[in-house]
Amino acid sequence: MAVARSCNYHSQAIRHIRHLLSTELVVTLACSLILTRLDNCNSVMYGAPASSIQVLQRVQNNAARIVLQAPRRYHAQPLLRELHWLPIQHRIEYKVAVLTFKSRSSATAPTYLSCHIKARVSKRTLRSSAVPVSLLDKPFTRTDFARRAFRCSAPTVWNSLPETIISADSLSVFKSRLKTNFFHKAFE
Repeated sequence: MAVARSCNYHSQAIRHIRHLLSTELVVTLACSLILTRLDNCNSVMYGAPASSIQVLQRVQNNAARIVLQAPRRYHAQPLLRELHWLPIQHRIEYKVAVLTFKSRSSATAPTYLSCHIKARVSKRTLRSSAVPVSLLDKPFTRTDFARRAFRCSAPTVWNSLPETIISADSLSVFKSRLKTNFFHKAFE
C-alpha cells in the first residue's frame, strides 16, 4: 500500500532526528507528515478488509512509538491514548460521521453527498415517534462492496451514534462529542 510506504519513509526520517527535537515539535511533525496521509480520503476505507486497516494501524502505532520514544515492541494502545489519537477504524468512522453531519445540516454541503442520504420515515404513529431522533434510512444492498458506499456507510455510522451526538447544533459541538464518544469506545 503506497500510503503505508510513504508514512514509513517519514517515520524513519523523524526517528533519525528525534533526539534533536522537543516532544511538541515531533507531535506536530507526525501529525503533518503521517496522520494527514492516513486521514486523507480515509472515509472510503469504511468496510475495507481488516488486513488493510491493520497495515495503516501499524503505521500509526509506529508513529506513536517514535513520538513518545517508546521501544519498538512496546504496546501502542497506551501511547495512542496519551497522544489522544483515535485508532484507524475509529478515525474512519469519525470522518464518515462528520461528512454525514455536514451533508445533513449545511446548505453548502455538496449535493452529490446530500442527495444520497435520506431521513427515515416512520409508517406508523408510535409513542416513540414523538422523540425527535433523526435516523437515516439505509438502502438495501446485495454485496459487501456496495455496503461500503457513502449512501450505505453514512446511515450505518449515523444510526449507531447516541442521540446526544446526533442532536448537536453546531459542527464544533458535534466533533467534540463524537471524538469523546469514539475515544471512550477505543480506550475503555
